[in-house]
Amino acid sequence: MTDHLGTGLLAGKNLLITGVITEASMAFHTARLAQEQGATVVLTGFGRLSLVERIAKRLPQPAPVVELDVTDQAQLSSLAARVGEHVPSLDGVLHSIGFAPATALGGVFLDTTWEDVATTVHASAYSLKALAVAALPMMSAGGSIVGLDFDARQAWPAYDWMGVAKAALESTSRYLARDLGPQGIRVNLVSAGPVRTLAAKSIPGFGDLEDAWTDRAPLGWDTSDPTPVARACVALLSDLFPATTGSMVMVDGGFHSQGFAARRAATEPAAD
Repeated sequence: MTDHLGTGLLAGKNLLITGVITEASMAFHTARLAQEQGATVVLTGFGRLSLVERIAKRLPQPAPVVELDVTDQAQLSSLAARVGEHVPSLDGVLHSIGFAPATALGGVFLDTTWEDVATTVHASAYSLKALAVAALPMMSAGGSIVGLDFDARQAWPAYDWMGVAKAALESTSRYLARDLGPQGIRVNLVSAGPVRTLAAKSIPGFGDLEDAWTDRAPLGWDTSDPTPVARACVALLSDLFPATTGSMVMVDGGFHSQGFAARRAATEPAAD
């Protein structure tokens, strides 16, 4: 299969990739494609490090794994030193991190406690700033920070406080773009359509989202294929977008551009 991105798009670049849990994860596919494009990749893992280490061996080139809990300041403070044991510097970072307690999802928005909301926002939004600051000592030559997002400009069924956290993530990326731009660091998000990952399966009502995308995305949408999202991440981590920062790139088959009524009008017969 010919790779239309071209050979060596990330040649010579060192990347830190978070969020690899299984081979189905968007982070794994980004790491795989990044290696195919010439990058040296370091992964982070949280909790089940042995699982991440096994998955890391399934990449084209086995990648080292460093432990990172983005809510643990001690681990954040030592991240640059620990990553520095594997690569001398970083040219890019992928933020693929999100967590919400079960009580913050599933249609109980009005009942969720502040403690669970705080956990959700800390892990899913503030972590982008925390990760960026932790990686900053290794990015003296500039680079690119890319975060994975799910469009938070509207309310989704059962997504609840994770949707609020994603809105905070989007705002955080813009402020980071402002503050890191003078150092030559770009910060962008890839807003992905629903992909059937381990994290997605924990979201109540995910099947309804899948059905909506299948019905309404103009280009169609395959929820079992993370490759389009990975390609967008690799492109933003490369030098192809040197003047793009503070942006959200939509990779959702065009779903975001279609109103519900417009889809119905295209599929229903016109009234007499």
